[in-house]
Amino acid sequence: MKYVSKIIVAVLMISQLSMAKSNTEKIGDFLAFVVPATAYGSTWYVEDEAGRMEFYKTYGITMATTVALKYTVREKRPDNNDRDSFPSGHTASAMSGAVFVHKRYGLSYALPLYAGAIYTGYSRIHVNRHHPRDVAAGAVIGVLSAWYFTTPNEKFHVIPTVDSRYKGIQISYTF
Repeated sequence: MKYVSKIIVAVLMISQLSMAKSNTEKIGDFLAFVVPATAYGSTWYVEDEAGRMEFYKTYGITMATTVALKYTVREKRPDNNDRDSFPSGHTASAMSGAVFVHKRYGLSYALPLYAGAIYTGYSRIHVNRHHPRDVAAGAVIGVLSAWYFTTPNEKFHVIPTVDSRYKGIQISYTF
């Protein structure tokens, strides 16, 4: 049953991507899925079960809050397509994943994810699916839930190192 639900989610995500109209929208839709999927995958990669549980809370609260607001506020989209514009679920999803990685594993790992989350928000405005305030609200929801439910990983550290002779990073993992 566990695998069936994963397959259903994957099919729904792929069908959403195929319905996108422009390359900007397709990339934004893709990143809204890939950024949190990368955050989730990172918990498996570093064998961080506690982090995985925190990701479930973070992402679950992010999406529950977003859906609840969409169907209570009922704001019309800029393209007049639906009445579920506020807040941007794509931006909330991507931003929660980026902030989760930042807080759990460090900024250096989160920078590419932040770029993806920012592009996702940009794409939603650019293709006229959201007002800027919808994207800002989605970002705030993602940031707050990730910041509240995520703790730094005490086993994993990335430390920038700067000396007169070299610059670099030090990575350590405690078993």
